[in-house]
Amino acid sequence: MAGTIEVLVPGGEANPGPPLGPELGPTPVDVQNVVTEINDETAAFDGMEVPVTVEYDDDGLFTIEVGVPPTAELVKDEAGFETGSGEPQSEFVADLNVDQIKKIAEQKSSDLLSYDLKNAAKEVVGTCTSLGVTIEGNDPRQFKERLDGGEYDDMFVEEATA
Repeated sequence: MAGTIEVLVPGGEANPGPPLGPELGPTPVDVQNVVTEINDETAAFDGMEVPVTVEYDDDGLFTIEVGVPPTAELVKDEAGFETGSGEPQSEFVADLNVDQIKKIAEQKSSDLLSYDLKNAAKEVVGTCTSLGVTIEGNDPRQFKERLDGGEYDDMFVEEATA
């Protein structure tokens, strides 16, 4: 490959303007074709920031690799809010249930450092703590303690993948 470009784009809403246009302009690829393919591949992430890698050859051929949005974006999308709390320890902006935590952990598991779903869920809970999102009406740290204590093992324990 002649080059690689890595950008964050809104899912299904990429356009030839920044950040893609200025990066792709000097390359031999057809910018509109790249934008169209990115939008097709990221449509499921409707509006969320999605990491995309574009590799291109000198002859104008390109490949696109779409990553998983950041955990915070998945939490915001699942909980339906735009901005986290300015005081996440005391002012909460949203509430998620255990099934939603599991869904986000499953979506992110390939990108996280965790070896299993339970630890992936703990990473998601950490993001909830930073954003000011409660879990089933409780402080995320209390949920993490219950998760560590085995209360949710029936939902989160699986064979380790490493």
